[in-house]
Amino acid sequence: MSELRELYQEVILDHGKSPRNFGRPPAVTGESHGHNPLCGDTITIYVDVANGVVTDIGFEGRGCAISMASASMMTEMLRGKSRDEVEAMFAEFHALVASTEPACEAGFETPDLDKLIVLAGVREFPMRVKCATLPWHTMKAALDGEDEEITTE
Repeated sequence: MSELRELYQEVILDHGKSPRNFGRPPAVTGESHGHNPLCGDTITIYVDVANGVVTDIGFEGRGCAISMASASMMTEMLRGKSRDEVEAMFAEFHALVASTEPACEAGFETPDLDKLIVLAGVREFPMRVKCATLPWHTMKAALDGEDEEITTE
């Protein structure tokens, strides 16, 4: 089990130090800003949606390794997905990090989400759940065209 935990930590640190899709895409149809006042994480998610599909997605911000890794992994997975697929992934991810059942038993409807199992450990630390979910809530607000800042409080 400790080897698995080390692998998870390596993946989180890799995405946290070298986030993928960091920056504003050339075309943007929606954006939203999120803030976690307890941790200090701030993030802006940019999405470009055409014909109901996420054609491009990126983010800017700063925060802990968990929030940056979550945003990085999320952006990798959502490009090319329909709004319905994004909604389903959002719900499944939220259940993964907030659930009390073991992560390996959660089971995913969406195979891509298996990559996010590395973030399941945050459920043991309720304050860290907010770090992992902030990018996802902010992304949802960007897709929905919400103008208010997303906050974890």
